[in-house]
This record gives sequence, C-alpha cells and structure tokens, in this order.
Amino acid sequence: MNNRSHQNIRAICAQAIFNVLEEGQSLSATLITLNHKIADKDKALVQEICFGVMRVLPELNFYIHTLMSKVLTGKNRILHYLLLVGIYQTLYTRIPEHAAVGETVNAVNTLKKTQLKGLINGVLREFLRQQTSLQQKFTQDSKQQNQQSLHPSWLLTRLKQAYPQQWQAIVNANNQKPPMWLRVNLNRYTVSEYQQLLAEQQIESDVLPELPSALRLLSPVNVTKLPYFDEGAVTVQDLSAQYAAYLLAPQNGEYILDMCAAPGGKTTHILEVAPKAQVLAVDVDSSRAKRIHENLTRLNLYAEVRVGDGLTPERWCEGQQFDRILLDAPCSATGVIRRHPDIKWLRRDSDIAQLTALQYAILNRIWPYLKTGGTLVYATCSILPDENKLQIDRFLQENTSAKLQGEFKQFLPTENGGDGFFYAILKKHS
Repeated sequence: MNNRSHQNIRAICAQAIFNVLEEGQSLSATLITLNHKIADKDKALVQEICFGVMRVLPELNFYIHTLMSKVLTGKNRILHYLLLVGIYQTLYTRIPEHAAVGETVNAVNTLKKTQLKGLINGVLREFLRQQTSLQQKFTQDSKQQNQQSLHPSWLLTRLKQAYPQQWQAIVNANNQKPPMWLRVNLNRYTVSEYQQLLAEQQIESDVLPELPSALRLLSPVNVTKLPYFDEGAVTVQDLSAQYAAYLLAPQNGEYILDMCAAPGGKTTHILEVAPKAQVLAVDVDSSRAKRIHENLTRLNLYAEVRVGDGLTPERWCEGQQFDRILLDAPCSATGVIRRHPDIKWLRRDSDIAQLTALQYAILNRIWPYLKTGGTLVYATCSILPDENKLQIDRFLQENTSAKLQGEFKQFLPTENGGDGFFYAILKKHS
C-alpha cells in the first residue's frame, strides 16, 4: 500500500468511529456511506479496525485518558478517535508498530489538523513506552471492573439480573469476533456436498447435526471465495437465525407473512424450505427493502415485497389473512453485539422500554391478520427478558385466542456457536 492509501485508511476509520460515537450512526451504515473512499484491497483492514475499536472501546479510552491531561474536544475531537485507531492497531493487529504509528500520524494531515501532528505522535509513542504498565493498570484497577467487561454499566446490570450464573459467559462471548455461519441451499446441495466444495477451495468447516442447513467456517472468508455463492448455493446467516424458518415450518401452498423482513435472510430461507409457498415480505425501511429483492434475485426465488409499517397493517395488507407469520420484531439487538459491537455504545437503558412498547404494539396489530389455526413465530435478536419471555407472557394473558406451542427458545451467544436469539411459537385458536 502506498502512503496516501494508508493515511486515508486511518482517517476514514477515525471518521467512521466519530460518526458512530458522536453522531449516533450505526457502524455498518456509516461504512456504507464511506465505502466509495475505500479501495477494495483496504476494506478488510477498515472493517477490522472499526469493529475492533468498538469491541474494546473502554480499554482504549482508559489508555488515552491516562496519557493525556486534557481530552480533545470540539473541532479537534476527531483526533481522539484517530488515537483510538492508532492504539488499537498496535495492540490488536499484526501491523508493525512503526507503521501503525507513522501512518496514524500521517492521517492528521488528511484530517487537516497538521498543527496537532506532534501531539498525536507524542501520545502514541508514549503509549508504546508504557504499554505493559498501562495494560497491567487497566487489568488491576478495581475501579475499572465495568470497563474490563467492555460493556456499558446499564447493560451489565441487566445481564446480571437476567442471567446471574451466565452473564460472565455472555460478556466473554460478546467480546469475541463472530464466527461465520453458512446456510446451505438444500435445494441445490446437501451440507456434506457443499462442505466438500469448500474443502476443494481449502476452506475448512464444521457441521451442526441439529440443523440440516448449517455450516461453520473455521476462519471467515469473503463471500466471493464461497463456491457458487452468486448462483445461490449458499447464504451467510448466523446459526441461531437459521432456526426461524424451521420453527415457522412453512408449507407449500400457504400464504405467509415475513414482517420486518429486511434484509431478506429469513424470507429466502422460508422459500428454500417451502418453494411453493406464497410469501409477502414487508419492511418499514424502503432502502433496506431493496436488499430483500437483491437476496431473492441471487437465490432465484420470488416473494412479493412491500414497504409497510407493522403498526399500520391495514395500509398494506388489503384485508388478507395468513397461514403463518414470522414477526422478527425490532429489538435492542443485545444478542448480536459481537457482530455489531457499536450496539453497546449506541443503545441506552431507556431504549428498552420504548422497544418493548413498539414490539407489543406491532404484535397486537399483526395478530388479527393470522388465520384461526395459524402459527405466528415471534423472534428477536435480543437476550433481555423484557423483550422476550415477559413480552409473550403478557400477550398470552391478554389474548385468549393465543396459545404457546412448545417452550420459549432463548439462545445465548456462545463462543463458536450462534448469536443470542429468542423465539416463541404462538398458535391461534377460535
């Protein structure tokens, strides 16, 4: 890489992190907006740095606040995020220290803060000199217990309350890089056949006996390396998310609603399980609804896609009723933190009450559109009881036509396993 490419990478990373932590944008969304500035060969590094900084943010902030007597504020605030980028590289990547520091300092020019180049250089070099003692201090300082978890205190409190025996394991899993799971299109290949195709490309994978479609890659790869990806042989989808279609149990000939369907992973899975089902995929976000079309096209599947709000189904449902409904409700996404570590810093404790109110309202508005005898699967990628078990308990108490089928399924994030997901299967009686 040439110097200009390198310095732009660090500047782009600092800008992306600024956009998340100062402007409240999601990391995935801000990287899409900055995508045109990033060369293809640099995209993996930008992802590694930005997602990595979000994963270990309290640790990096601790070092900067220890080394600097004054916090960078105002128009210079972006340089704080550049320091995060520089320190992350020295701690968590294989980039040589001199290159990490040199290129981070060069990025000060790109950010048009040349007068502060000496400050950035000084802080980064001081970090390298004190690195061992700073890391020990971070580990040993009892006041940093919450920071060592790399989670905000409000979320830690909720996890300890909900999972007194398991919260530490949840936190540890959240702090890992996510495993890469594939969903094999069983209309094209068996899992063992596709595993053989991967092996021919020197891509190692594990199977999971409980789910017929799931494969875990031992090391993540770019989708362009996956055999016949463009032809629809396989989809990247987390293990826990793959349960949605199986629990819904769609049948050919049925009319099925996938509510809050973007980006379409579950829509396409429903159609892989029941290719002759009639599926309506609805999402409130028109730009994300386009992703449903893209996924359907790649897999050569058809569903009707509409932009619509779950709170106002009368505007897009045209009085129709469905044999089955998958409601993948908007949620805190606390089950997918390792996949989206910015969630830890974007969510607030007060968001949970607002989200539970929204989920409950959508569930109540959608329920009348389920046929008598039909099945609704309520799903979230949350691990908080307020959004899950307590939500469904309340719904069952207040809706005599609803009956729980089987037991709640609350998946917790596990190392090398699936993300945190919740499922409840509801049957409608007369």
